[in-house]
Amino acid sequence: MGLVLIGFVLGRKLPSTVPSGVAYFLFWVGVPISIVFFLYKTDLSGQIWIAPAIAYLAIFLGAFLAWLAIKGQAYLTNTMPQPPTQGSFLLAAMVGNTGYLGFPITLAMVGEKYFAWALFYDLLGTLFGAYGLGVALAANFGNIKHNYAEVAKAIVINPALWSFGFGLLLRQLKIPFAVEFCLDKLAWTSLALSIVLIGMRLSQLKSWSNIPKVGMSLAIKMLIVPLLLGCTLPFFGVTGSPAKVIVLQMAMPPAFATLVLAETFNLDRDLAVTALAVGAIVLLITLPVWLWLF
Repeated sequence: MGLVLIGFVLGRKLPSTVPSGVAYFLFWVGVPISIVFFLYKTDLSGQIWIAPAIAYLAIFLGAFLAWLAIKGQAYLTNTMPQPPTQGSFLLAAMVGNTGYLGFPITLAMVGEKYFAWALFYDLLGTLFGAYGLGVALAANFGNIKHNYAEVAKAIVINPALWSFGFGLLLRQLKIPFAVEFCLDKLAWTSLALSIVLIGMRLSQLKSWSNIPKVGMSLAIKMLIVPLLLGCTLPFFGVTGSPAKVIVLQMAMPPAFATLVLAETFNLDRDLAVTALAVGAIVLLITLPVWLWLF
């Protein structure tokens, strides 16, 4: 809360180009270094590969429930939302902020030992869900045809994926204590900075419209899906701290990728913006609830 508040204040005081610069640094340097270091330290034993599978279940369940909500509204009110609004509604219910927000929250609440569960959930689940199924849905509901080669290129050059592979290789080596100490401080500083960036982005969001639609979308993304799938995790053999990590990742608010896709494919940008802002605020209420339940 403190870091988000600091970011919010800085976002109002500093030039509008600063958040973009911070995001650029985190994307290319901060987050990749954090991934390398925490992957070097984390425990990769157990059923860790089930994390991305659960991520896909959460994405598809969120999309299905959002589709049912759209059809239910059409049946009850005899009015169907415009395709761009439907697209933004579906995306907000599907894809969560499991990287910039999910990583630091997981590390703070569960610790470094189980960070790999969050990492696999994000990089092998959310990333491809957003820029795979998310792009397909955005192209279907949007008014702009997009070059899919550019989307594939964006995934391939994503430094988080490259740092994931480098982190796996680094686990085979023993790095000096001084290097490990520096990486540790830089990794935690980058994660703190990512939360400050959330506050900066929130300070720039001006639209608070579409609250009823956003409320339904967030209920699906941050309440229904985590509760339903969280209760089934023991059947997958996932219990204890790994289960807590998975639930926290499922319960994250909509990702900034939803706004990127909304702008790229000419969807309902106002709905996407409102979902981001309200979701980040709602997380302050839902986070302790999930920690208590699981």
